[in-house]
Amino acid sequence: MIVTTTDSIQGVVIEEYLGIVTAEVVYGTNALKDLFAGIRDFLGGRTGSYEKVFEQGQLDAIKELEERARRLGADAVVGIEVDTGTINVDQQGVLLLITATGTAVKLQ
Repeated sequence: MIVTTTDSIQGVVIEEYLGIVTAEVVYGTNALKDLFAGIRDFLGGRTGSYEKVFEQGQLDAIKELEERARRLGADAVVGIEVDTGTINVDQQGVLLLITATGTAVKLQ
């Protein structure tokens, strides 16, 4: 399956638009990661542990997007957009949210 952020695929004709597909991935935070992220925030620098979580989350969201498109009979997903955010559970807890959206298409 072809997945792309572009609206078209070079050299290929889109035969049919099957609809918008979305995928969501939610990760709980972890006290140890939060501690090290807090230290990094105070001292400055990148927080590699959270970067890895977001990287994995984006990969998981795109994989789920492909699966949902495949169930519609798609050959590709075009116009993919990946967004990240947080969900505040309470004053101490935050969930990391990664969403992927695209258009499932049939190719000629």
